[in-house]
Amino acid sequence: AIVTASTDGIGFSIAKRLANDGAKVMISSRKQKNV
Repeated sequence: AIVTASTDGIGFSIAKRLANDGAKVMISSRKQKNV
């Protein structure tokens, strides 16, 4: 799963849940320091 805007808030929660459920997750952010 590719989750955009995933370093904070709802996007982070979705990415975390997908990973916990066994999905391979790729996260992204506009700011490199957040990744």
